[in-house]
Amino acid sequence: MHVWKYLSLLLSAAAANPLSVRSTACNNSPDLCDKSYGAITHLGAHDSPFVRTSDSVLAGNQYFDTPTQLSAGVRLVTAQVHKDNNQWRLCHSYCTLMDAGRLSDWLATIKSWLDDHPNEVVTVLLVNSDGASAAELGAEFTTANITNYAWQPESLTTPPASWPTLRTMINSGKRLVVFATPLTTSTSYPYLMSEFDFIWENNYDVTTPANFSCEPNRPSSLAGSLSTALSSNRLPFMNHFLYSTDLAALQIEYPNASYVSTTNAPSGGNGNLGTAATTCKAAYLGRQPTFILVDFFNKGPALDTVDSLNNVTNAVGRTTVSSSPSSTSSSDASMIGNVFKGLVELANSAKSGASPSVGAWIWAGGNWNSVLGGGISF
Repeated sequence: MHVWKYLSLLLSAAAANPLSVRSTACNNSPDLCDKSYGAITHLGAHDSPFVRTSDSVLAGNQYFDTPTQLSAGVRLVTAQVHKDNNQWRLCHSYCTLMDAGRLSDWLATIKSWLDDHPNEVVTVLLVNSDGASAAELGAEFTTANITNYAWQPESLTTPPASWPTLRTMINSGKRLVVFATPLTTSTSYPYLMSEFDFIWENNYDVTTPANFSCEPNRPSSLAGSLSTALSSNRLPFMNHFLYSTDLAALQIEYPNASYVSTTNAPSGGNGNLGTAATTCKAAYLGRQPTFILVDFFNKGPALDTVDSLNNVTNAVGRTTVSSSPSSTSSSDASMIGNVFKGLVELANSAKSGASPSVGAWIWAGGNWNSVLGGGISF
């Protein structure tokens, strides 16, 4: 009888303290459990659901899907949300270019991943391109059955003086942090936070490695004033991805895969992530960026820089992914040289004052439907 009573007490203790029973690691490291969510660096996958499955899918920002990214150590995932046929969908710039499906379906995959990984805190940032209301976004989260995981701030207009520790968030079950921009917040959906009330970012539109900067760029009220940004209590967000200029004549920017091994590298080479992060930490008076957002996260690998910032040397529970996926190479030079060469030349001639005929544009453009993710059509 005493044995059963003792076992009952043990089971009650286990239910009250789930973290100690499941594992001593939080976000893949025991050293992070008692650190504040806002005091560590979270690796972010830029445009997470937009996957480059081949060299022809120039619009893709990652080589692996969102669950694979999370299993490998990514803890922030971003996506663009557009309205198409009365559905809220994940589309790259517009839905005819690259469509990754319904927002609720993507959120459901994140929910499933959270179910399977009980000691992890994940952040979702939505670029609300077509201005979905809080109710409309909230409906997508409800459909995905993920709202029980969503963390809620005390205020929807003021960032907290201190963020909870990972351990606190995990033990409470509230381990999904959600930002969106732009967004008119609603107390009916208190977990949907307007990004720039809680975060400030450096410039994101970079085409030259030397132009990466630590200076605040958004929100506009903080642009160019680092001291004001730091004193605002917002979380510093470091964009570190490079756009290619190969199609600049057509006013098209797309992720620069050719240079990404240097862009995401922990050291060496112009514009490498490690040097940029160290520079920004010094500029932020010793505060490390809370988020680092990259394209092709497995290159570099970008996690090396994040682990260094977090002083993590004992990472556990990560799935190893290839630095060179077999489905694609890291170079898109052949695509530009072969498919777009004539079109770029025609665009440059037009900029120089020529007046190419409509037929010339169609001839040079050819069939783009299998390029850039499947959807520029004439």
